[in-house]
Amino acid sequence: MKENVRQEELLVAYLSIWNNRKVTAGGGMEVLSELIRRELLDENAHPRARKPVLEKFYLCIKRVMESSLSEEMKNAIVMAYITELERL
Repeated sequence: MKENVRQEELLVAYLSIWNNRKVTAGGGMEVLSELIRRELLDENAHPRARKPVLEKFYLCIKRVMESSLSEEMKNAIVMAYITELERL
């Protein structure tokens, strides 16, 4: 149960960093994984304006690290990004 709460907190923390990212229902890690995958593949941008995956990874990690989140949340989000990058 505590792990599920942690996943929800992680999703809320992620959404607080990114403007215009909305989630209609909870879902924890599955939703977070999908949001991160879409971000890394730059699916929110026009196809001609998309950046390479590693460039998006760098920009996302930089944004997370410059945020006002706690160090624990930052580390957890960075680990989620690394996990998703390895799956691509």
